[in-house]
Amino acid sequence: MNADSDERAGEPAADGAAGQEKPETTEEAPLGSRAPEFIKARRTLHVSWQVGVFVVGLAVVGAGIVMLPLPGPGWLVIFAGMAIWATEFVWAQLVLRWTKRKVTEAAQRALDPKVRRRNIILTSIGLAIVAVLVGVYLWKFGFVMPWKIDQ
Repeated sequence: MNADSDERAGEPAADGAAGQEKPETTEEAPLGSRAPEFIKARRTLHVSWQVGVFVVGLAVVGAGIVMLPLPGPGWLVIFAGMAIWATEFVWAQLVLRWTKRKVTEAAQRALDPKVRRRNIILTSIGLAIVAVLVGVYLWKFGFVMPWKIDQ
């Protein structure tokens, strides 16, 4: 599966009118557990390993969720927790593959000149609004912190 398409693994990608297969540009790791072989060989040990991976991933994802409203790299930590889960669980591997594909597609769309121009215009308008609001605040109150205003 490559980041440019929605084709399923195992299906050849046709190259336009020629009908030729496109060469796969990225090799994806096979789905499944990445636990060491001696752990996979013993069912009890493997289930214990999976429980440990799940608990550690849950703690990291939980910390990321806490960081969303608080200072910290919330989304980055959530994706790190998903990567921990992806070492053991197929569903997490599929979620990460989907996320990587969508991020790659968004990055490609952001490079489109029309989209870049629109984003620059919207950012400029937003900065102008913020500048006007800061100017109004400074004109009305001077350089006083909001918690020290006596009105």
